[in-house]
Amino acid sequence: QLHLVASGGGLVQLGESLTLACAGSGSYILDDATIGWFRQAPGKEREGVSAISRSDGTTYYSDSVKGRATISRDSAKNTVYLQINNLKPEDTAVYSCAADWDLTTVAPLFDYEYDYWGQGTQVTVSS
Repeated sequence: QLHLVASGGGLVQLGESLTLACAGSGSYILDDATIGWFRQAPGKEREGVSAISRSDGTTYYSDSVKGRATISRDSAKNTVYLQINNLKPEDTAVYSCAADWDLTTVAPLFDYEYDYWGQGTQVTVSS
């Protein structure tokens, strides 16, 4: 059974950086999946933040983090990272990762594409 574990959240100051990790366990290899990062702030809908495709490693970013975020894989650790720089109060949310093993993920920033979800990690940006 696949377990996705998101970690790395915390309380940070305005303008600081944070790196979130999504680690896979069990016999599932995250390199074989499109991995997406999503966030949900209180009272708001879940938002796709970033994704990295299984096929060729193409990366995707929402407009809200484009230019500030980098998604990457560490195959040896079976982990996908999301680094966000220059954090803003509006980045405050619970961040979750998800995996899709389909050959093609048509809309990688939309949550309906994903079958497996990890628990979230809280990111709070203080001004």
